[in-house]
Amino acid sequence: MRFRHPDGTTVHLSYCTNVHPAETLDGVLAQLRDHCEPVRKRLGRDRLGIGLWLAKDAAHALITDPAALRGLRAELDRRGLEVVTLNGFPYEGFGAEEVKYRVYKPDWTDPERLAHTTDLARLLAALLPDDATEGTISTLPLAWRTPFDSDPDAAATAHAALTTLAERLDALEELTGKSIRIALEPEPGCTVETTADAIAPLTDVSAATAGNRIGICIDTCHLATSFEDPHTALAALTAAGVTIPKAQLSAALHAEEPHLPEVRAALAAFAEPRFLHQTRTRTAAGLRGTDDLGEALAGDALPDGAPWRAHFHVPLHSPPAPPLTSTLPVLQDTLTQLVGGPTPHTRHLEVETYTWQALPHELRPRNRTQLADGIAAELTLARDLLVDLGLKELP
Repeated sequence: MRFRHPDGTTVHLSYCTNVHPAETLDGVLAQLRDHCEPVRKRLGRDRLGIGLWLAKDAAHALITDPAALRGLRAELDRRGLEVVTLNGFPYEGFGAEEVKYRVYKPDWTDPERLAHTTDLARLLAALLPDDATEGTISTLPLAWRTPFDSDPDAAATAHAALTTLAERLDALEELTGKSIRIALEPEPGCTVETTADAIAPLTDVSAATAGNRIGICIDTCHLATSFEDPHTALAALTAAGVTIPKAQLSAALHAEEPHLPEVRAALAAFAEPRFLHQTRTRTAAGLRGTDDLGEALAGDALPDGAPWRAHFHVPLHSPPAPPLTSTLPVLQDTLTQLVGGPTPHTRHLEVETYTWQALPHELRPRNRTQLADGIAAELTLARDLLVDLGLKELP
């Protein structure tokens, strides 16, 4: 979906396909047919943006076979789909029964992360619509904090990898005329947990390269989980000269009174074995947290005198029933800061609710039809928010 900002620039809205993960190229082609095109038809649009997730094997098949890449581009066109952004955070296995900490490997100290992201950039340059000159790729924020934070060489290794990547992206633009930008996505528990944590490494990389190839991806679920204020966060990024190539529109799980037994019981329904659900609360001494929701619920692992927020991407249009709710207001505030001003701070927005099948059983979609209905409803909500901010939807 495309929108015209009042300043005349085009803002793209997509949804991320990691909600129906496919490890192979055949699986990617099937998801376009079985999921993405039905969502487009429900929205009544001739064109729908998708934030494509290409696992290692799918990316390898495309990068080594030009005919397969041309075939994917043709299939996107045939089904009324377009790609201006990729989700490069998960490397493989995102559909596994247990993902948890595996999603952070390989990190930016591993040469395979650089190689994979380089491949994704080349693929995206080939997949961009003819009238689009810029693509974006979100990626993990350097690494999970352990053992990265205790390794004296880790930061230098990651910095060197990102510097090399920026140089490769410069060369790619010279070759193709397409500008591909990378966005580190702060996430609770990672070495770059908040937008503030991202400023130093990103300014260091920017200083070592010719331009702003590498910036930040603001995920509004992660922002809310860490209790960051959108206005303060964006002001600090702007002051530091850190760009925002991409933002992910998502909502976290919010518990206002976690000390109550009924609230803990409601939260327990969201503690599931597949994904990590980092949980945070604010105390007088600062932010406190656990790596997972089940850990927070165990005894007194986390203080419960103030609200809790958990990294669980809940559907934008359908917050959980009381006594829980979602952080949709944080998403709304962030979106206002990002695109509600005289010029947009980012032009690529991606709805990323990948946890539909991890919801409590009674809330999960029972079939493809219900899943497509839910994704379409999320995109409709996001569309309405953009229109309310003065953007005009384009055909």
